[in-house]
Amino acid sequence: MTGSPAPRPASASVPDLAPAAVPGPGRRPRRVARPDVRTLSLVGVLLALVAVGGITRPEQFLSSGNLVLILTQSSVIGVVTVGMTFVIIGGGIDLSVGAVVALATVWATTLATQEYGLGGILVCAVLVGVGCGLVNGALVAYGRMVPFIATLAMLASARGLALQLSDGRTQVVDDEAVLRLGYEESRVLGVPPLVLVFAAVTVLGWLLLNRTTFGRRTYAVGGNPEAARLAGIDVHRTRLLLYLLSGLCCGIAAFLLIVLTGSGQNTNGNLYELDAIAAAIIGGTLLSGGRGTLTGSVLGVLVFTTITDIFALNNLQSDVQQIAKGLIIVAAVLVQRRADRGTAL
Repeated sequence: MTGSPAPRPASASVPDLAPAAVPGPGRRPRRVARPDVRTLSLVGVLLALVAVGGITRPEQFLSSGNLVLILTQSSVIGVVTVGMTFVIIGGGIDLSVGAVVALATVWATTLATQEYGLGGILVCAVLVGVGCGLVNGALVAYGRMVPFIATLAMLASARGLALQLSDGRTQVVDDEAVLRLGYEESRVLGVPPLVLVFAAVTVLGWLLLNRTTFGRRTYAVGGNPEAARLAGIDVHRTRLLLYLLSGLCCGIAAFLLIVLTGSGQNTNGNLYELDAIAAAIIGGTLLSGGRGTLTGSVLGVLVFTTITDIFALNNLQSDVQQIAKGLIIVAAVLVQRRADRGTAL
């Protein structure tokens, strides 16, 4: 009879749940967290654009007034992009955001609405946005319509209704409280109220996406709806809430646009849907859903707005600007694919 077998090392009976901060002999350390390649690439692009602007038009571009202008111009489309990012991460798309912004600006600047002052204009813009988002969400979540078709129908309907309400005319805002928000004396520590609203929406959106159950459900529904359903997530309700959130952002953006322009018209928000989708894509949001960050989307908005500002200061044509945007989108997608291959290794 042989002797009893040698006892197994204690580490063999304990599951390897600890991090590989102190790997054993012959063990390969686990990969540690590293900065997101997409975010770093966008920061690099933004810094390169700042350098180009500083070289070509140093006095104008680097002035505090121009930097504030870039942030102000980013505010409206930035708020829209926050809502769009949620929808895309959840596996949907919203082609109606520009038309909803136009409808909200027109409806909120009618003479009947302006009689209620700043509060009435703000509430009307938000309610119109949320109402359109509710219709989109109901059609997609419970009507089982393809998001592309449902929101395309909303785009056409909202544009038509905005044209009917305004009769093709620009509606000027007479309420002094609304107009005062766009004045320089309304700035807080030199920052316009529009930029502060954009920052607040971004921070709240980031917290909602990254620190709440709703955010985790958004990623789950966008990544694999069937698996999310089997895990007990109400997929239909989540999709409805995502479009409601997008509509809310459109309503807020419409109010910011009213403050910025002092008017409402049916041509507002033209191509906002394309700009918001493009900003989200170059920010690392996957069009098929399940992946994306608000940080990347906001950086995408700043990149596009900075490009527009540089081209305007250098008196370059808009067609060249559109070509530059297209090249940036292609480059961003290529960077994403390279980063995905690196992660899979």
